[in-house]
Amino acid sequence: MKVTYDPEVDVLRILLSQAPIEESDEEKPGVILDYDKDGNVVGMEGLDASTRVENPRHMEYAIASAPAALAVGEKPDQEYGK
Repeated sequence: MKVTYDPEVDVLRILLSQAPIEESDEEKPGVILDYDKDGNVVGMEGLDASTRVENPRHMEYAIASAPAALAVGEKPDQEYGK
């Protein structure tokens, strides 16, 4: 998975897969979903991202088996770092 933000065009993009995009649909105004040839969602874009999310330049993620969210670049405890 890859997340990018382009401040020049104010677009937040989340790639879920490296599969080629076969079709894109604007599901709701400013929210575009990208699909592969089998109809699976492989990416999404948020247009005018700075008006949709609090801070498009900041990201946090969590590992489901870990007890707390981790900041980008932070390593999980050894117990959870399998």
